[in-house]
Amino acid sequence: MLNFSIIETLVTASLVLLLGRKIVERAALLRAYSIPEPVAGGLLIALLLFGLHSVGNIEVRFDTGLQAPLMLAFFATIGLNADLASLRSGGKTLSVFLAVVLGLLILQNAIGLGLAKVMGLDPLIGLLAGSISLSGGHGTGAAWAKVFSDRGGLGVATEIAMACATFGLILGGLVGGPVARILIKRVKLPTDKQVLEEEPHGFEEPKTMRLITPQAFIETLTLIAVSIAVGTALAERMVGTALELPTFVCVLFTGVLLRNGLAVIFGYHVFERSISVLGNVSLSLFLAQALMSLRLWDLASLAMPVLIILFLQAIAMAAYAIFVTFRVMGANYDAAVLAAGHCGFGLGATPTAIANMQAVTERSGPSPLAFLVVPMVSAFFIDIANAIVIKLYLALPMFS
Repeated sequence: MLNFSIIETLVTASLVLLLGRKIVERAALLRAYSIPEPVAGGLLIALLLFGLHSVGNIEVRFDTGLQAPLMLAFFATIGLNADLASLRSGGKTLSVFLAVVLGLLILQNAIGLGLAKVMGLDPLIGLLAGSISLSGGHGTGAAWAKVFSDRGGLGVATEIAMACATFGLILGGLVGGPVARILIKRVKLPTDKQVLEEEPHGFEEPKTMRLITPQAFIETLTLIAVSIAVGTALAERMVGTALELPTFVCVLFTGVLLRNGLAVIFGYHVFERSISVLGNVSLSLFLAQALMSLRLWDLASLAMPVLIILFLQAIAMAAYAIFVTFRVMGANYDAAVLAAGHCGFGLGATPTAIANMQAVTERSGPSPLAFLVVPMVSAFFIDIANAIVIKLYLALPMFS
């Protein structure tokens, strides 16, 4: 057993990002399919550790103490980057995309339950391998697994949920790029003039040089810290109530209120360049730590029927993104980037969705609309929609 301290884990994550960059730079196939650098580097390390565990029974454990703060910092920057005036301008698109996402939630649970019934599995396993762990991610999966374990008698619920969410995280980073590649061939890309006229917005182009000052950096760091502190306190106070929400949702909303409240009351405008820099750093380090810490041997121990469900869910996600998300959202370049993002959070998590879209826009051009809509839907609205859909499924006769 090798235990890495929090500093050693941070150093390793930084090296993983540099490794991922070199891999993508040298691998034309990875560039062609817009595979995010943290995914490339993180999965390579995870596979190496899987080999050490399998051959030499050597296990490496990373101190993931920074993982949660990095994730919350990323969601805080998403909130701080949300201008309500811009959100109002994208209201119709936001509503349509939410309807598309709702359709996927229903489909994922239908696939999970249908295959579970065919293979003689507990229907609760079908739900865990559906929207709970895939669109919901690790947090939602852990929460519902406890319910299924305590009230449904499914003793291995937590293990199944975590394995499914981890598997989805991997596929979310691998499916989005190829889907975008297929769709981009059908649309007109942004012209050079459009790219030059518009300054990179938010999280669209993480490698673009952004000029910031030490004062702006400190102000933004303060706003992020306040968003995390207040959001975490709100989440703790709402535990056990009808208003209970995941911590990252509370942090995101605190960021939204902080940015827009300061603008209305004091006329203070956040410095979006520094928000973008800190947000991208947090996102990259979070993804690197999450992926390099994957215990792939736990995935290998999944029963074959559950693996079959997950593979079919990945195929269904890709097909849904191509034939539903892309077409309903306008069948244009923005729709292609939205489809890549939908693959990211439909199978994995919001950071994966952002990384997918960054990989696409860096190669093909900016898409401000996609970076406005996807974070709001995947970081907040999806949790409410998912909870409603899951409760409706649990009302079916098979669960009574």
